[in-house]
This record gives sequence, C-alpha cells and structure tokens, in this order.
Amino acid sequence: MPIYEDRTNLMVYADAAGALQPVRSIEEWRVRRAHILANMQLVMGEHPERDAALPLEVEVLGEERGDGWTRRTLTFVAETGDRVPAQLFVPDGAQQAGPAMLCLHQTTAIGKDEPAGLGGKPNLHYARELAERGFMTLAPDYPGYGDYHIDAYAMGYASATMKGIVNHERAVDLLASLREVDPARIGCIGHSLGGHNALFLAAFDERVRVTVPSCGFGPFFRYKGGDLTGWSHDGYMPRIASEYGRDPARMPFDFTEVLGALAPRHVFINAPVADSFELQGVLECIEAAHPVYALYDAADRLAAAHPDCGHDFPLDVREQAYAFVAEALS
Repeated sequence: MPIYEDRTNLMVYADAAGALQPVRSIEEWRVRRAHILANMQLVMGEHPERDAALPLEVEVLGEERGDGWTRRTLTFVAETGDRVPAQLFVPDGAQQAGPAMLCLHQTTAIGKDEPAGLGGKPNLHYARELAERGFMTLAPDYPGYGDYHIDAYAMGYASATMKGIVNHERAVDLLASLREVDPARIGCIGHSLGGHNALFLAAFDERVRVTVPSCGFGPFFRYKGGDLTGWSHDGYMPRIASEYGRDPARMPFDFTEVLGALAPRHVFINAPVADSFELQGVLECIEAAHPVYALYDAADRLAAAHPDCGHDFPLDVREQAYAFVAEALS
C-alpha cells in the first residue's frame, strides 16, 4: 500500500506502478481514499468485516421521563460476548422515521452520562439537547469509560481506537434498526476524544451523513510539538509508538486525509481559538480537504466555527452545529 509523504496534498494518488498521478475525477479520488483507509488500519489494526446478521439484543436497564424525551439506559451487543452500555433518548411524539445522532463523549470518567446530561460539563450535554430538538440520540461508552470495562487487546484488537470504531458502527446499526429512525438520516457528534472518534467512524462508515467534531484533531506534527505520546497509549493506538516511533513524519496517515475521506458528506467543525489542538492545524486540515469537496461540488458541506475560548463547545456554536445537522438530515 502506498504511503504518501505529503499528506496535505490530497489531489494526487498512486497508480498501480506506484507513480503519483493528479486526481481529476471522483473515481481517481476513490483510489486515494482507499489508500487512506488502508493506511489508517496500519496504525489502528485491521477493520473487521461487519456481521450485519449479529443480533443487537438490546437490553433496557432503566427508563426516565424528562422534558420532551424519554431516556433509556441500555446495553447492546457489539460482538459475541461483548455488550456496550449506552443512553438512548427518544423524543416525545417520535413515531415516523426521523433523524438520529450518535453522541460520543470526551475523556471523562462518567463516559456516556456526560452527553446524556447526567453530570460533567453542561456545554457537553449534546445528546439531551439534540433530543430536546426532536432527534433520536444514542450515547455509548468508549472502552475504559463509564460502565464499559473491557480489554480491547485481549479481544484481539491492535488499538482501542479500532474497537471504538467497531462499537460505534454497531451503535449506528442500533439507531438504524429503530422504527423512529430513518436509516438514511443518521449523523455523529463528539467532543475531544469523541471528536476524533466521530471522524474515524465516519471515515469507515458512510452511513454517517453528517459529522460534528468539536475539538480533538489536527495534523500530528502540530500535536504538542510533534510529541505523539498522548496518541500512543493503550487508550488510543499503541502502534504509533511501537511501529512509528511517535514520529509524525513516519505516520502513514494524518487528519488532513481523514477529513478529506468524509467528502462529500456534511461536516461542521468546532475549533476554538485557544484550544489545546492548535487552530492553525485545524485550518490546515480544512484547507487540504477543500479541493476534495470542490471535486464533488460540495464546498458548502464543510463548515467551521472558531469561538474565542479554550477546549470547549459553547452554546452559540452548539446552536450553529444543531442547525447545520438539521439541514443536513432534512
């Protein structure tokens, strides 16, 4: 599989002989996109084939009525012998198939309960807020957080990141199975840890029609001066250390490519001015992805907001994101 030294120029692809050729068509871009996904798997581990026949076996553990919604605490089968805890919000009056959002939490001990509005930062209660706006929402725990205590490596995964992708695909399966959800109108939102996991999910699962990453990404060389230690522990991708020496220059993929891989689907980015993920790096990712969106004549589907704050998701930007999502899933 070809490795691209320049991961900011997405408008080239390696042909069968390994020579770089300009991307002039969507068909040629799909070649580059396939290389991006393959190179992500060099770091994350192989993406297992989805078993669409595996029953979800949803088990509801509790239910609570709220202001305009019902919240169900549940678990669902991600793979044989593994159940993922989650919070599901059903808006009042939800009968016909409508839009749904998968809501991924940040790095927080309470996991899914933060987007569900049961604790944590009020600015990150987006699963509940979207339910109040009529969306079916599902907030699962990421491995090692909330009520979800599993060892992804003992299960054969090369990274917790890939286990997260698999679980989140199953969460999309769950949403798509509900009579209140239109399977063609599903999106994903997340902050920080949830922000880059939303991007990773959407790269591998094209059923995700709109993605809202709040913070959580930028080119690897801009992460803490190029020190990728924070990306290489067991909660993420250990191969970044063991195979690539925590060196951004040796990495076979970057977020410039991940963002481009989502084209032509809708993406709304919250990238605060003073975020720990440098704004300049996010702007570089957007700049790299723009030509891919232009290739699809879909430049208006890639949007961003840059509030004057730190690692946060302020209300006015959330409102912009919710309006963007509503339009994308209309």
